[in-house]
Order: sequence, then structure tokens, then C-alpha cells
Amino acid sequence: MDNQEKDRFEIYLDEMIIKLQNCQNDHNTESCSKCEHYIGCELRKEYVNAVYNSMSKGDTGGFEF
Repeated sequence: MDNQEKDRFEIYLDEMIIKLQNCQNDHNTESCSKCEHYIGCELRKEYVNAVYNSMSKGDTGGFEF
């Protein structure tokens, strides 16, 4: 899927994945759960929201994992 086929939620998710991977590299960890900043991390919270919005396309309610 190229950028023309991606919606704004998928594009934002791609951006957040890059930011999250960069952060993990900066903190020399392969997983957020192993990071000392895991609890309360705003970047991780934004990433989780981006995943949710990508899956639900911004709709609220009625979305189940």
C-alpha cells in the first residue's frame, strides 16, 4: 500500500512507529516495556492512540480488541 492509498490515520501511525523505534534506539532497548520510562511515557501513549485510531478510523465506541 502506498501513501495515496493510506488514510491520515495510517500515515500518522507510520510516523509514530518511526518515532517509537527512534526512542527505543536512543534508550538502547528493544521494547518499551523494558524502558525505565515505560509508565507514564507520553510517546508510548501517543503511539497506542495512533494504533487505536488507525484500526477504528477515528470512530469512538463499538471498537473491540
